[in-house]
Amino acid sequence: MAIEYLGLSEINGPLVVLEGVKDAFFQEIVEFTVEGNQKKLGRIEAVYEDKAVIQVFEGTENMSLKNTHTRLTGHPMEMALSEDILGRTFDGIGKPIDGLGLITSDYRADINGLPLNPVTRKYPRNYIRTGISAIDGLTTLIRGQKLPIFSGNGLPHDNLAAQIVQQASLGDDTDEKFAIVFAAMGVKYDVAEFFRRTFEESGVSEHVVMFLNLANDPVVERLITPKLALTAAEYLAFEKGMHILVILTDITSYCEAMREVSSSKGEIPSRKGYPGYLYSELATLYERAGIVKNGKGSVTQIPILTMPNDDITHPIPDLTGYITEGQIVLDRQLHGQSVYPPINVLPSLSRLMKDGIGDGYTRADHQDVANQLFSCYAKVGDARALASVIGEDELSPLDKQYLIFGNAFEHEFIGQGTDENRTIEQTLNIGWHLLGILPKDELDRIDTKILEQYYQPTEVNLTAQAKAEADKI
Repeated sequence: MAIEYLGLSEINGPLVVLEGVKDAFFQEIVEFTVEGNQKKLGRIEAVYEDKAVIQVFEGTENMSLKNTHTRLTGHPMEMALSEDILGRTFDGIGKPIDGLGLITSDYRADINGLPLNPVTRKYPRNYIRTGISAIDGLTTLIRGQKLPIFSGNGLPHDNLAAQIVQQASLGDDTDEKFAIVFAAMGVKYDVAEFFRRTFEESGVSEHVVMFLNLANDPVVERLITPKLALTAAEYLAFEKGMHILVILTDITSYCEAMREVSSSKGEIPSRKGYPGYLYSELATLYERAGIVKNGKGSVTQIPILTMPNDDITHPIPDLTGYITEGQIVLDRQLHGQSVYPPINVLPSLSRLMKDGIGDGYTRADHQDVANQLFSCYAKVGDARALASVIGEDELSPLDKQYLIFGNAFEHEFIGQGTDENRTIEQTLNIGWHLLGILPKDELDRIDTKILEQYYQPTEVNLTAQAKAEADKI
């Protein structure tokens, strides 16, 4: 039998303290009734003898020490789940905001979930096609992987996220079920509308589950949103056998909400004021991706985070890099040159790429082409550095060819339209076309048989291309 408590002992920001509590437990959901009619939800964050510290999801506005009735529900936060969640839009704490009514289901799941047991994990194989050459060709996303995007303020990560949602697929030759769970945390109203409108107009909203936590929503709700999204993803993947891609944006907003709530609790801060358990909280989210042995489905994650001051050593990208299997890094300089998506391929990495590409997955030449493009683009940096010192006219003919290759690589391979959906064959063919700019004996990362099969010299206007590259430098 639920017990109702009258009044509160203390209110501190989003936290309230209730005394005289019996049989309360950590992360138990609490229902508040304010002034007899306003309903709010909270969650117990700490229990000390007969005192409970409770986070209020909707904020503590209008609450006072005497006008609040509190009822402990006896269970953690749960979510009703069925396949009807596909095509639906929810707020940051799982309430439908699309006007289509509540989800009615006997199946309810604890949103806190658990990281996948390493013993039950199956090694990720096969890839998810995004239609974006810089990702599919050089940092391939593998099913069951967690591959974050490191961005910065003002960079087009929202456009990139929307494009991935519209274009992502398991490939053309499969009948396996695929869906996307999209969660936005702390976004402005116009950004949320951009996502909603884009998905509806492109016709993909039917296989997308959306969770939207707006910037003016209470901070505490931001800590719930990614857990709701991952709970929905796990249900669709492991109960319904679907392959699910989860996109979480922006993880930085989630971490800053954690820092604010931690400060309200009076906890001792760690690096940059974030709580000492930042690593474990991030790992709790990221490790909910993967494939279970003898199961049909998979959960793949693309968390997006904005690096404060473009600092990749900041605690959020730093800890994220420890937990995840690679990263995709957006570059401000490329963005300034109107290259979209501005992906800097040199610091970008997909650690599981080698196991999900090649013959039987993408194409037999994929790994060799990726290795060679990385190698040649690294040499472009050396040629540009030299040209900035001695001038473009003093470069050797080979260095000039590398400058031409670099300019073409950035604008033809990395750069593509916001609605351009490239197949893996188109991506690899563009790679071969660009490698044809360079002499055949420079391509030392490709197997001889593959080189003989695909290499074709590419004719370019050396003077005009070199001049354009020199002007850019």
